Amino acid sequence: MVMFLSDSGLEKLRKQNFIARAYGKTVKQLLQPGKVLFIVGPRQSGKTTFLIEFVKEHFADKNIRFVIGDNVKVQQILSEPNYAKLSEFISGYNVLVIDEVQLIPNVGATLKLLVDSFPNLYILATGSASLDIVQKAGEPLVGRKFTITMFPFSILELKKYYFANSFELKENLESILLYGTYPEVFLAKTSKLKKNILHELVGSYIFRDILQLEKLKYPFVLEKLLQLLAYQLGSTVSFNELANELGIDVKTVEKYIWLLEKSYIIVELSNYTRNKRNELRKSKKYYFVDLGIRNAIINNFAPIDIRPDKGAIWENFVFIERLKRHNILLNHVNMYFWRTRTKQEIDLIEEKDGKLWPYEFKFNKQKIKIPRLFFEYYPTAQEMKVINKDNFLEFVG
Repeated sequence: MVMFLSDSGLEKLRKQNFIARAYGKTVKQLLQPGKVLFIVGPRQSGKTTFLIEFVKEHFADKNIRFVIGDNVKVQQILSEPNYAKLSEFISGYNVLVIDEVQLIPNVGATLKLLVDSFPNLYILATGSASLDIVQKAGEPLVGRKFTITMFPFSILELKKYYFANSFELKENLESILLYGTYPEVFLAKTSKLKKNILHELVGSYIFRDILQLEKLKYPFVLEKLLQLLAYQLGSTVSFNELANELGIDVKTVEKYIWLLEKSYIIVELSNYTRNKRNELRKSKKYYFVDLGIRNAIINNFAPIDIRPDKGAIWENFVFIERLKRHNILLNHVNMYFWRTRTKQEIDLIEEKDGKLWPYEFKFNKQKIKIPRLFFEYYPTAQEMKVINKDNFLEFVG
């Protein structure tokens, strides 16, 4: 049982290098016959392990068919929307689980036929590249699917299922900021092993996934682009400046960044503006889904306290963990940053039901200068809160 652990059971899982995930409640809310539930996210983020444990627990009394998208026979059957073959394929099963569904050609039409023809069948599918899933399963499944994004371990999950208490989690905070929370990396016993796994992830998985999505005109530029984004962490990004630095056109930069987003390497954050005088318009920031990947790209794992990019790392960490939390809890919140031409700024604005919540991220506890112009423009906004290493668990955990 994953979601109902005794203390001894939790310790047993820790010794087995397994950490429970907090997505079970989310999946139960969305999973239903007549819909396909996609679980998408970065490669190696724990989707398959979670799904195996979930179906073992919640469908223990049902017959489950688990297939993998890279199997040739599976591809032959699920790439053709043939009722007779599909009926024979799922006969006797209540649950169909498809791992790496994006590897199956024409899978959208097949899933539509399964949903329409077998209304009592539960269908779950995982995929590592949302672009492929949207392309192959998109239009045929309009109104017939839900999608959950599973990120690497979140602070919310580690607090609940791994660390004994908040003190223990905070004691391990620097390691999380340096090496991230990809499951294999997080569970590695030494810093050297963590670094080796991260470099392997960057070389073997990240670039491979992107190259599989689409043939790139300048594949050698991709690594340089990621390095530039890594060094500009926490700053607004200019596509024109990136294009000049890389020696390519702006449209190519836009395309490559789009691919990086669809491959779950970076996340875009746009600026909040209601066309007030002095506000920046059309500005963007990009954060890395995992800080370990970011630090591996620039090959810098120096201690946090001596790093000139400490503030940017903290900003990335808090934003991504907040995003993970909203994702797990199915909180539908709009997220922005705010900045003016006179350099007044707020790290995060959350908008929901017409209300605004501003947040500033500082690694150490310190006084900050309140951006008065924001509250002049938006007088009904809530009081601004500062998130630091002392109180961040209340915000992301």
